[in-house]
Amino acid sequence: MFFTLSKDDPMKPPIKSEYPLHQFILDRWSPRSFAGTPLTEETALTLLEAARFAASANNFQPWRFIYATKEQTGRFNLLFECLKEGNKTWVRSASLLLLTLIKVCFDNTDKPNLWATHDLGLAMGNLTTQATSMGLYVHNMAGFDPDKAIAAFHIPAEFRPVTMVAIGSLGNPDLLPEPLKTRELAAQERKPLSEIILNEKFAL
Repeated sequence: MFFTLSKDDPMKPPIKSEYPLHQFILDRWSPRSFAGTPLTEETALTLLEAARFAASANNFQPWRFIYATKEQTGRFNLLFECLKEGNKTWVRSASLLLLTLIKVCFDNTDKPNLWATHDLGLAMGNLTTQATSMGLYVHNMAGFDPDKAIAAFHIPAEFRPVTMVAIGSLGNPDLLPEPLKTRELAAQERKPLSEIILNEKFAL
């Protein structure tokens, strides 16, 4: 078996891969301890530019974003207040908050776009890779209240909030409460390829 080790990161034990992978993939993980280092508007837009170039069904690009750097306090606080209480304990130290949305129907037919969330995932993959290349970390969250987001930002019915995202540089895990600190320092785990490839199980 081939093992690839991540960069020297005192927070995380080295991750192992069964086959050689790009370092950006190995270095990606989802921290809860952020340093709160200010991010420029240019940095935020660079990440969203990476998302913009993702592939999508029929090139309809159904992803949408509402974002705020920590310095954009009004919008940052609106996004922050949409979070579930468990996420509020650590998200405050993030440098950038991002609400992801999808346009639920195709532009040209008004039929439901069944692939919109898949395409949003591709866009977030692009954004995450770009962030990793810039020494930033991305933590995606389901723990927020979509109805609060809809009310706070007057989001019309043609769009659906999907996730909230915290972005920033690594902070000090000792500042996290338990058990978050323990989770922060734990090794990453992934199912083996033999479990996620179903060729044999579903073979014709």
